[in-house]
Amino acid sequence: MTTDNLEAQQGVLGDEGLEAEESDTRQFVTFIAGDEVFAVDMAPVQEIIRVPEVVKVPLAPHTLEGLANLRGKVLPIISLRRVFGFDECAYNDSTRAVVIDMGQPLGFVVDRVASVVGVEPSKIEGVDSIRSTVNTELLSGLIKDVGGHAMIMVLDFTKLIAQEFADIAAAARNSGISSGRSETSEADDEDNSDELQLVSFEVAQQEYAMPIEDVQEIVQIPEEIIHVPHSAPHVMGIMTLRNRLLPLVNLRRMFDLPARDDDDRSRVVVVALGSDSVGIVMDSVNEVLRVAKSDVDPMPGLLAQDGDLADISEICRLEKGKRLVSIISAGNLFKHSGVKEALSTVGKMEQKESGETDVDLEEENTDDEQVVVFRLDKEEFGVPIDSVQEIVRVPEELTRVPKAPSFVEGVINLRGAVLPVVDLRRRLGMPSVERSDRQRVMVFLIEGLRTGFIVDSVAEVLMIHKAAIEPAPQLSNEQAKLLARMANLEKQKRMIQLLEPSNLIEVKDRAGLARLAA
Repeated sequence: MTTDNLEAQQGVLGDEGLEAEESDTRQFVTFIAGDEVFAVDMAPVQEIIRVPEVVKVPLAPHTLEGLANLRGKVLPIISLRRVFGFDECAYNDSTRAVVIDMGQPLGFVVDRVASVVGVEPSKIEGVDSIRSTVNTELLSGLIKDVGGHAMIMVLDFTKLIAQEFADIAAAARNSGISSGRSETSEADDEDNSDELQLVSFEVAQQEYAMPIEDVQEIVQIPEEIIHVPHSAPHVMGIMTLRNRLLPLVNLRRMFDLPARDDDDRSRVVVVALGSDSVGIVMDSVNEVLRVAKSDVDPMPGLLAQDGDLADISEICRLEKGKRLVSIISAGNLFKHSGVKEALSTVGKMEQKESGETDVDLEEENTDDEQVVVFRLDKEEFGVPIDSVQEIVRVPEELTRVPKAPSFVEGVINLRGAVLPVVDLRRRLGMPSVERSDRQRVMVFLIEGLRTGFIVDSVAEVLMIHKAAIEPAPQLSNEQAKLLARMANLEKQKRMIQLLEPSNLIEVKDRAGLARLAA
């Protein structure tokens, strides 16, 4: 049987499974990896697919290529070449992933699928006498003179999985690991009444901010925007956000600033007031700031006389007054005639198309989880928004501390307090990179200890429906603690690994960090 015929058979295989013939003959799928020919019993083979795009997983075994999305399900992809220590080679048109279900579907990358062969039991021999480049403990038998091959090694995938992913069973039995989010201590969530938490962004090289409680999420500018005829100039139109219509307002136009084309750094900040939401287009999103209320002054009355657009309500003074941030009032923004007009248009369109009320949408939001999405290399990670204390720029220099824990990059002065800073790449076993202006320090409060973690960039604040969040495959003990969940956004072709900040610092290391911050 040719590979093409085999894959045609696999089309039925995905739904019905491969059925053995009603005789003593056993059926095997044969394939090539390196210079060796292998076989696997057909029974656990679910399907054979082209190697999909994968998301790389930190702290996973080196044999794991990554995680793929297979029809809405997360599928670990494993390199057989790495399992056997063969030289790496680039994928080509013949490379395939054999999906085998031994309790959890796993995709094994092979160089080429050869055929499906029927084998009489008498032709299957033991492996005691064989001398091979392959670990014979992973073999269950040998097939000789079948399918045009002098010798085919039958892989025992149960043993292979146990050897390569021994941590999976231990992680699954570990009662301390939960597929859900761990509860944050009351001390972590305690609000400081003397401080404000603000999301800052940039428009025309001027910095603005909004209270974080008014920001519902931050998303990229969509490719398609519905333009509303006869609308105010600063109303860009309407976008679709998770089956909801959202009016878009351009802050440059609203503040009569020079026009500029949007780029890959432009973002839509979704602002909510009651049951209404509006998207504000910004040049870029900078940080999450935690500022003392004493550093915030009301907007001078002379500058806020425009009753129709008194959007900037306060001015925040940072860095001893050298850095001024204009705080936009969500309440005043929603009073603006152009915004009210756009919201009215959206309301009419939604009622006409679906008949849903604002109450329905508000109830629907309870099924969403709000996360801050950041990037390390090409991969996306997320943390619960309420776990993030603030997000700040990486300073030009980190102060190195003698005898500090090895994983600490240094410390910075954050509003008079010493903040230990850890490179999250190193914490997750990823290669380090040079500093760049897109990197940020995400600050978490872990068991009362405020710690900063350097990430490559902060992408957006995203509302994710809880139905899209599932337990991540448990590939190692450490990975299972840190990255226990995954958001599988199939329509967007995105997989976001959800990180648990409370597990970022090992218990044994917390005392050393506390001494640095003291």
